[in-house]
Parts: sequence; structure tokens; C-alpha cells
Amino acid sequence: MKTISTTEARKHIKTLLDVVRETGAVYAIGRREKPEVLLVKFPRNYNKELNEITNMNTYSESFTFLEGEPDIYSADDLKKKYA
Repeated sequence: MKTISTTEARKHIKTLLDVVRETGAVYAIGRREKPEVLLVKFPRNYNKELNEITNMNTYSESFTFLEGEPDIYSADDLKKKYA
């Protein structure tokens, strides 16, 4: 994740939106190298019955980096299903 200044974000907002939408890249935007907000791709299948965090985690591509990792838990290990 790259941190960019609010000034840079303002100057390049169209490009940033295009990159995030097309690649799923995540940008932190802030002042003085301190992240304040995240720019992330909106979930494809937003479910109004779930809260925003659950939607982002469930439907975004935030965890695609785990695809190659071995499964250490199964659905039977879950105590509660959120999505």
C-alpha cells in the first residue's frame, strides 16, 4: 500500500480512481506521511443487510493475497457465519 499526500490525491484523483477500480490497488491518503484515509475498490456485490466492514472484507479483493495459502480452518470451525 502506498501513502500519498492529500495534494497529490487532489491532483491525480481521476488516475487514482481508475487504478483502484481496474487493479484493486489500495492507497492511503494523508498529511505529512501519516495515513488518514484509505482509497479501496468498492465491493462488487454490496449487501445492505451487512455492515460496511463486513461488506468490504467479504466482497472486495482485500484478501486475494491469501489465495495461495493453505486452508487451516473449514466452515465447520466457524461459530457464527457473517456472510
